[in-house]
Amino acid sequence: MITASNITKTFKNGSVETQVLKGIDLTIAQGEFVAIMGKSGAGKSTLLYQLGLLDHPTTGEIIIDGTNTTSLSHADRTTFRLNELGYIFQDYALLPELTAIENVMVPLLMQGKSDEEARAISLASLDRIGLAHKENNLPNQLSGGEQQRVSIARAVAHNPKILFADEPTANLDSESGDAVLAIFKDLHDKGQTIVMVTHEPEYTVHCNRIITIADGKASE
Repeated sequence: MITASNITKTFKNGSVETQVLKGIDLTIAQGEFVAIMGKSGAGKSTLLYQLGLLDHPTTGEIIIDGTNTTSLSHADRTTFRLNELGYIFQDYALLPELTAIENVMVPLLMQGKSDEEARAISLASLDRIGLAHKENNLPNQLSGGEQQRVSIARAVAHNPKILFADEPTANLDSESGDAVLAIFKDLHDKGQTIVMVTHEPEYTVHCNRIITIADGKASE
């Protein structure tokens, strides 16, 4: 599903250059649940952002399901992300003025689905994670765990080829974190490819593999 070759990422701040990723090669198979781990500042999220096309590597090549994404135009990369990938962030990234179901609907509407179709798909996605009864709640009327579950419903509503999760349990208590990981396990059991950044070893129990980032390199 993902083949990454010689991925480097260098950040520039004036005349200062910092190389965070130093030639990473990896493959992730369809249906795998892979964790990316490492010390704070090791480059875990940076790697996830390259693999998830949220950033562009300085050098290297990323092929996702047969598409060489590194050669795509900016517009085509945006379309590919919208249609093929799903994202979950530690801060939930929900729009505060929209209800739970409206938040889930946003990417579906951006894909061109009608309001009626997007609403039906979104309600089914909320029901899948046990929050259909909170469809009309605003984010500030939901607990942190519920907000993260809404973000999962939004990420998977369009059946993405790959689900990327960046520290999805970092802001949650252990009970809410366990609930989120249970949803991930269920998605994985049904064939979802998942790439998750985490610093909590206990949350990798359901993963097929752990990729460790240290000094800009990847190892298993």
